[in-house]
Amino acid sequence: MAQGIARSPGGFRVYVACTLVIACLSGLLAALGHGQPGTAVIRGRFVLPVSGSARDRRPALIDPANRHIESAPRVGVVYLEVAPSAAFEEPRTARERLDQRNETFVPHVLAIRTGTVVDFPNSDRIYHNVFSLSAARRFDLGRYAVGRSKSVRFDRAGVVRVFCDIHSHMNAFILVFAHAFFTLTSDDGDFQLPPVPPGTYSVAAWVEGDVRISRQVTVRAGETMSLDLQVP
Repeated sequence: MAQGIARSPGGFRVYVACTLVIACLSGLLAALGHGQPGTAVIRGRFVLPVSGSARDRRPALIDPANRHIESAPRVGVVYLEVAPSAAFEEPRTARERLDQRNETFVPHVLAIRTGTVVDFPNSDRIYHNVFSLSAARRFDLGRYAVGRSKSVRFDRAGVVRVFCDIHSHMNAFILVFAHAFFTLTSDDGDFQLPPVPPGTYSVAAWVEGDVRISRQVTVRAGETMSLDLQVP
């Protein structure tokens, strides 16, 4: 078939274009599945103990008779405790969003790199006052109404606890990293870190304010390492 296509100039151009597209797609799929050339992939599951009770539910102040607030599902963050030296780049400007919706911060856990600006929009029909007393980033945005948004830039690595000064049940976490080797788990606990250079690393798994487990792993170029990070 390829020989038939190549007999005419137009057919040959189509053939070459299709070949290039297939090659590019193959390279992209290989990169997504196995990492970049010369790197390794660390993935697995962060398994938490099963909670003995259902998620907490409380009346919503906006409409307490008809609506309730459910606590956010537990989402973990898996990351390298010490990243490769080449990973420490100049801070890059990025933008993320931590919404205030139904008297809840959405998402409950946000993982970002240093230099990221986080917007805090108010999507509720009541006032909110977002603040933090964390050493990594202290701020107080004051009270603002629905439809308004305020922002904070995070330039220092660390864990930032976020609260609402008006609604004591509202809280969230912002984890700020000085490198790119971190990821949020899925609801089932699955994770995959960005491709890493060959070497020995300490992989930490964090949830709700604490590092629950840490494992040391050694990976080689082209290798995919699977970890079962199960909390005792």
